[in-house]
Amino acid sequence: MIQRKTIWMVLGLIAALSLSAFAADPWLYPVAVSDTAVWFLDNGTGAAVTGLQIEFDQDVTLVSKLELGGYLMAVTPETGSVFTFVGDLVNFGTVQLEWQPADAVPTFAVWLNGEAMAGTPFFTTIAKLGYLFGQGIVKLREADPAGLAAAFDQFFLDNAEYLESLTASLGMSLADSLMPIILASPAEGIENFFNTIVGMLGVTDLAGVLEGGIDFSALFAALGL
Repeated sequence: MIQRKTIWMVLGLIAALSLSAFAADPWLYPVAVSDTAVWFLDNGTGAAVTGLQIEFDQDVTLVSKLELGGYLMAVTPETGSVFTFVGDLVNFGTVQLEWQPADAVPTFAVWLNGEAMAGTPFFTTIAKLGYLFGQGIVKLREADPAGLAAAFDQFFLDNAEYLESLTASLGMSLADSLMPIILASPAEGIENFFNTIVGMLGVTDLAGVLEGGIDFSALFAALGL
C-alpha cells in the first residue's frame, strides 16, 4: 500500500513539474520507491554552493544523506518539515537524500550561497510562488530597477487582453494597483498582494496559476524562476 501510494505521489509531482517554467531540467527527482523515499538533488547552479534548504508537504524523518562532491551538515533536527544544510558542494555535485514516510514530497528547495538563494528554486505551491516573487522583486528592484520596470512592461504587454478582462471582473486595474506596491513595498507586502489577487481569482493550486491565462515568462526570466 505504501509503495503504490508513493508511486502516485511521485507521478503527481512530476506532472506538477511539467506545468512550470523551469520543468525542462528539474534538479531534484526520485530515484527509488519503497518504504523510504530516495531522491537526488543536483547542483546545477554553475558554481559551488554553501547550503541547501528543503521543505516537505508533511513532517518527515531523514534516514540518510550522502554527498558526491562535498559535505553539507544538517543544522535542523532530523524530524520536521523544513531542513537546512550548510557546508560546501561543488558545481555538478549531488546529494542523495532519503526520508520516511515515503509518500512525503518536497514542496520547496533551493541551493544557498550564504543566506542568498543560488540557481533556480524548486517549488510546487502558490504560497512559495508568492514568496519567491516578493523576494526576487525586491532584490531586482535594488540591483536593477530599470530591468524590473522593463520586465513588468513586457508582462503587461504579454497579458494586455487578459488583464483587461481581469480588471473588469475585479473592479480594479491590476497595473495601477500593483506597480506602487512593486516599487515601494517590502517583500512581505508584495507576497501578500500576490496572495490576495490569487485568492480573489479563486485559484487553489499552482497549476491553476500557471495555466490560468497569465503569461509569467517575462517575470520568471527577470527573477530567475
